[in-house]
Amino acid sequence: MDQMMRIEIITGFPKLIEGPLNESIIRQAQKKRLIDIIVHDLRDYTHDRHKTIDDTPYGGGPGMILKPEPFFECLDKIRTARDIDEVILMSPEGSQLTQSLANQLSLLESLVILCGHYKGVDDRVRQGLATREISIGDYVLSGGELPALVLVDAVVRLIPGVLGDGESALKDSFQSGQLDHPHYTRPPEYRGMKVPEVLLSGNHSEIEAWREEKIRERTEERRKDLIR
Repeated sequence: MDQMMRIEIITGFPKLIEGPLNESIIRQAQKKRLIDIIVHDLRDYTHDRHKTIDDTPYGGGPGMILKPEPFFECLDKIRTARDIDEVILMSPEGSQLTQSLANQLSLLESLVILCGHYKGVDDRVRQGLATREISIGDYVLSGGELPALVLVDAVVRLIPGVLGDGESALKDSFQSGQLDHPHYTRPPEYRGMKVPEVLLSGNHSEIEAWREEKIRERTEERRKDLIR
């Protein structure tokens, strides 16, 4: 990658996501200047003294809806500084996040992630801004902040140089269309549970054969749909 990836997250609740972005792998990726993550607060793009980002839905009904203006004005500001490859709305109605999709997104240079909250987002945000909608599963959360973190983590760890072992991400579950094999570390025995002898043998061809067998067994047992 010729330049660092830039990820910008637009949310009305920045404190929900700022902490995790400064921990573990994502923090290290930023320190290495492999990614640049910026969090935008929707309230900075309001014009009333209460910094209102939501309102009641037209037509009635329960819940509050995030207003369109702060999203549009924030994107306007971002676009004056740089081009954007994708504007992603985190939504339970979006396409399912998969390893394949994470691989695709990791090749881009600029992502903007839009976080809904409360009952939802004014649909003009989806119509006028989003180039893609992504869901992390068939369930509903209080907002798009946690799904945004899931997406960021899935994408960032795939960027070359982020993980200490360059092959680590390539051998994750789902990269080959199957689940991963079991992993063990020291001690060789703990509370009566032993590390398989083959892993202690030093015979790399036998170890590789064992791992391939366990990959097939685990996938067959837990996710037959992946085999189909």
